[in-house]
Amino acid sequence: MNLKTLKAIAVLAGVAALSLGSTAQTTRKVAPKPAQDPAVEAMFGLRDFQQAEISPDGKRVAWVESLPGPGGAPSSNSAIYVADISAPATKKRITAGDSKTAHEEHDIAWSGDSKQLAFLSDAPKTGQLQLFVASATGGAAKQLTHVKGFLAGPGWSPDSKTIALLFTENATRAAGPLVAETPDEGVVSEDFLEQRLTLVDAATAKLRQLSPADMYVYEFDWAPDSKQLAITSAHGNGDDNWYIAGLFAIDAASGALRDVQPKPGMQIANPRWSPDGKQIIFIGGLMSDEPIPGGDVYVTYANGGTLRNLTPASKSTATSVAWLPKSEGILITGIAAGETFVERLSLDGTTTFHWKGPETLAHGEFVPYVSVASDGRTTSVVRASFSTAPEVWAGPIGDWKQITHVNAALKPAWGEAKSLRWTTNIGSVQGWLIYPSDFNPAKKYPLVVYVHGGPAWAFTPKFPDRWNYPFALPAHGSFVLEPNPRGSYGMGEKFVRANVKDFGYGDFLDIMAGVDKAIQEAPVDPERLGITGWSYGGFMTMWAVTQTNRFGAAVAGAGLSNYLSYYGENKIDQWMIPYFGATVYDDPVVYAKSSPINFIKKAKTPTLIVVGDRDGECPAPQSYEFWHALKTLGVPTEFVIYPNEGHLFANPEHSRDVIDRTVMWFGQYLGGPK
Repeated sequence: MNLKTLKAIAVLAGVAALSLGSTAQTTRKVAPKPAQDPAVEAMFGLRDFQQAEISPDGKRVAWVESLPGPGGAPSSNSAIYVADISAPATKKRITAGDSKTAHEEHDIAWSGDSKQLAFLSDAPKTGQLQLFVASATGGAAKQLTHVKGFLAGPGWSPDSKTIALLFTENATRAAGPLVAETPDEGVVSEDFLEQRLTLVDAATAKLRQLSPADMYVYEFDWAPDSKQLAITSAHGNGDDNWYIAGLFAIDAASGALRDVQPKPGMQIANPRWSPDGKQIIFIGGLMSDEPIPGGDVYVTYANGGTLRNLTPASKSTATSVAWLPKSEGILITGIAAGETFVERLSLDGTTTFHWKGPETLAHGEFVPYVSVASDGRTTSVVRASFSTAPEVWAGPIGDWKQITHVNAALKPAWGEAKSLRWTTNIGSVQGWLIYPSDFNPAKKYPLVVYVHGGPAWAFTPKFPDRWNYPFALPAHGSFVLEPNPRGSYGMGEKFVRANVKDFGYGDFLDIMAGVDKAIQEAPVDPERLGITGWSYGGFMTMWAVTQTNRFGAAVAGAGLSNYLSYYGENKIDQWMIPYFGATVYDDPVVYAKSSPINFIKKAKTPTLIVVGDRDGECPAPQSYEFWHALKTLGVPTEFVIYPNEGHLFANPEHSRDVIDRTVMWFGQYLGGPK
């Protein structure tokens, strides 16, 4: 998985001081904080793992572990460790600086001979990452770059002579649409900086920007002969044009570009060159965000030509892929009905079961991923569930041995999680019902629906972090329902595409049927329902309160109120064309029918609205428009704009404030157990 967005968020964490920009119908600027909140302590005390990579020889595992800041608060710093799988206690820290000092260090990559690690570090200058190489057994690290700009995703050539990475020279911010946008001022133009594929000689440190200056590169993979690379790339704005990226091969010596699948007709991710050098696989499908790829598995010849879908009838979603030795098959990690799976896929399309479970195998915040050694069977994973905080494990698939225990003291402050299944006109739909922490079956409880973003994403069993704000609610006496409606990963590509030109209709039907299922299965008070979500979940929250009065309270995070105006406001409008079938200028009607603002006079639900002021994915004017309408119509509402924040908040204090306000809002309007 491409981790550059996660690193960008980490870089920005803690930068902005708490200073809330706008509120309505309230005199308080900051939500009061309870003296102790067990859910907040668990979510904020989490040490996450951005990566866990197995060495090619399968003997060692390296991982990136977040480091706490002052007072144990989340920080932007992280550390790299290496351990022998057979003796985890042998772990050593790999760093470019003083081992007693915290730095931002991540993006690890093993050399093909398993002797060295490449990584990024800002040890020489805070805020400016550079490329380093160190021995896997420890010792001083060697600095290979002295650049100005943004670096991401190093990867060794198979012969261990060259390191490729992504470089945006003179970048003023980290790459990716989730981080805070640079405010426009003066004459607004379409000028942008390109993220280019760059090669660094491991012996001499000579650096070459290889890809064309007018092309943005998103991902790459080396050919087995170390002479060329597969890249996904597109011309134009990087954040926006990922949605129309093609697959190319680039010569490592000359930089000559060759078409492989320049116009695949879908979003693509995870290009992987076969060990015999003849074929390239990738994940293709309808995807809504670069950091959360998912779809079917495709294969094409390395010289182009026929493109073949290996999983056309799959009822699951692949999120990462890796070749097995001798090009004998493919290892898929993905999502099936809300759970994570690992399976072997043959080139004839048949699958062999390996492992499936009610947990998440993922790096950082997003989709399932497994790191595979050269033998095709030894792996490293980050395992987590609703009740167990993430830790690094390694070994044969399904027979992993625990390597770390850094989150052992964390306990869930929420109750049991149950997988629910229900049926609508799309067929079977799945979701997770989270019980209150002190559940008493003799009482009736409110229920809050938590709608995920995307929409091409899914809720899987994971221990929540500070961005999963609704997980504070069970500790205050509420059920939380996490539905995976049509448009979600985990039920096959047909299910993902089922909300095309239909936002707010079939998907909303699935969600409301899930609410009814939860009421049947648990002691939920049907008169005390709430709804919340971020991004697409924020849109669905705004949509819900304009379609039904069943909800007694709502919290809309980074929502979308008017798709017609949104098309011209956001920084990534290319994602909308596959979902709506045309631009807003060619078919405004299809955008209008899914815009909550057009149904606003039906809204009666008290609604809290929150957003970052520099959100490029779901700009603040969308939230302002909805709040203004609610206020004008006399609907109870409150609006909070958080300064210097993008789509995924960087400042932990802002995350905490969202949690506190959410708990207070639902507590005020829904109450607790009765």
